Amino acid sequence: MAFGGFCSLSGKGGGFASSPGRYRFCDRNGSSTSGRPYSGDHSRFIDMSDTLPLVQAFLDYLVDERHFSPYTARCYGLDLRQYGEFLADEHGMEVSLEAEQAVLVARKADPGFTDDKTVSGVMLEADVDRIRGFLGWMADRDYSAATTARKIATLRSFHKWMEKRSLIERNPMLAIRTPKQAKRLPKAVSVEQIEQLLAAPDDSTLLGARDRAILETLYSTGIRVSEVVGIDRADLDDAGESILIRGKGRRERVVPLGTHALAALRRYVAMHDAELAAAELKAEGEMPLFVNKHGGRLSSRSVRRKVTKYLEEVGLDPEISPHTIRHSFATHLLDNGADLRSVQELLGHQSLSSTQVYTHLSNRRMRDAYDKAHPRAEAG
Repeated sequence: MAFGGFCSLSGKGGGFASSPGRYRFCDRNGSSTSGRPYSGDHSRFIDMSDTLPLVQAFLDYLVDERHFSPYTARCYGLDLRQYGEFLADEHGMEVSLEAEQAVLVARKADPGFTDDKTVSGVMLEADVDRIRGFLGWMADRDYSAATTARKIATLRSFHKWMEKRSLIERNPMLAIRTPKQAKRLPKAVSVEQIEQLLAAPDDSTLLGARDRAILETLYSTGIRVSEVVGIDRADLDDAGESILIRGKGRRERVVPLGTHALAALRRYVAMHDAELAAAELKAEGEMPLFVNKHGGRLSSRSVRRKVTKYLEEVGLDPEISPHTIRHSFATHLLDNGADLRSVQELLGHQSLSSTQVYTHLSNRRMRDAYDKAHPRAEAG
């Protein structure tokens, strides 16, 4: 079956023009899917070399207008790919991208135009029963509440976008409820464990100094791994002991650096500058702060690998991730009396509710300490 995958985004402002891809999407394991079909639970497969124009336009909108990262757009794309594949299987469709494009053109010209022979046409019917059928298909396969909720959120955004562009008259997602999920507290590790991790890299070497600087920066600032790899040389304010961070939605914030992180960064930068000088090169302002051995920007995946490597070296749980360090940063601040608003700003949370989850974790730790230490905390 020739069904559009999500290897390309094109156009500006949610148009329907087709062009070579600016973003390359990957499978659920992060591997490139170019030239390789995705094997789902259906009998039909998806050819990842193309994309449905309707979905392509939505993904462009997410990146170009909503300023979503390519990674986040990829996640939306994978969800919509699965929904589209479900519809194609249910209707026994052999998909032609030319026909899919023609449906969009016709629908733009005549909002009353319908077509049940294409996936886009079925999507544009915005039928709540078909969406419920998709949710039922997931339930039959024991999808978790969290996964189901994420896919529902994707469909909400997709249908809201179509409604705003007058591609559909009514939004069927208004009739769909999101399943309740058990609240999970973010995982944090102790200060002692963090110190073990930070001391793991051998900072007598350039790569070791880089890794130490990355780990110190992650814990000192609580920034996301995507934010740490996005730092340029010019973003580091040595005199002001701070870093300019570009977060989600291209929002910028300045975060302070602790003494240990600043020392690690200065050591790494000095060693990197010495290597550049030996090669008769000079660091530029837009040059990535953290580079790989080839001089290119370090990837998020590489940072995650480094964290896992050092965790294993010091005998800590390899399931700890850069995001666990972020959770620990917030929890340790609250444990030591930081106010919630300040932690919110440091984390780059747009909503205070996103930060409040850490107060529950901090309160639980406080209760555990109380139960262990107070002579009359427990009966018996």
